[in-house]
Amino acid sequence: MDTRDTILSELEKIEEQYGVRVLHAVESGSRAWGFASPDSDYDVRFVYVRPTVDYIRLDEPRDVIEWKLDEVLDINGWDLQKALKQFARGNATLFEWSESPVVYRTTDEWNKIRETAKQYFSEKAAVYHYYGTAMSTWAGYLKEDTVRYKKYFYALRPLLAARYIERFHAVPPVLFDDLLKMDMEPDLRSAIDDLLEKKKVTTEGEHHPHIPMIRDFIREELQKQKAISDSLPDDRNKDWTELNRCFAEMIGFTGKPDDSRN
Repeated sequence: MDTRDTILSELEKIEEQYGVRVLHAVESGSRAWGFASPDSDYDVRFVYVRPTVDYIRLDEPRDVIEWKLDEVLDINGWDLQKALKQFARGNATLFEWSESPVVYRTTDEWNKIRETAKQYFSEKAAVYHYYGTAMSTWAGYLKEDTVRYKKYFYALRPLLAARYIERFHAVPPVLFDDLLKMDMEPDLRSAIDDLLEKKKVTTEGEHHPHIPMIRDFIREELQKQKAISDSLPDDRNKDWTELNRCFAEMIGFTGKPDDSRN
């Protein structure tokens, strides 16, 4: 059984054990971004829906399922209600799950959710998220004398995603290669291309000397995106009407949600 078949089998086990239905299951992290190392694990994320009656229980079930974590598989998921609330907050990670190029399972219902969620994309929330992700990588891994090449990508990708939002005012692509289609300084592009080639033949734990061109770009772009995130207005869509309607439809609620209560 190959890894994909194993993942599909695990999703079936989850549905059986928890009595839920998986609406969307994707790869998240380096395999979805397109720069996995030879020994990268599989970060599987999914959104599930429970039976209607579970959503009116006083003893609310947990809204996450943490299923598997070992050297090969990292599988966990969010309840639909949690996911829709996070869409309302402009959660950039959830938008990435929605747009992941590596899909293990999906449904027609998820397509409706995805279309509804587009109304709740927040530039400010996304840029702030990507800046924070890159800054955490910078502070935690890129100030040492040597570097694991993969850590460069954990800063480069979010910074390029933030730059994409600045230029196009839209949800950025998940694939790193798609972000590289943007115009950028030729020397930087050449350095990133060289880094990608080196990355293909190195493992997660190998340390190497820093690449000045890339390190300098990360430092300067962090300052720029911090200023942008601070200056952007709060553009979150505070009208929950469409998300409430979507939720009611997905859980099979036959009444009429009170649209006046947002």
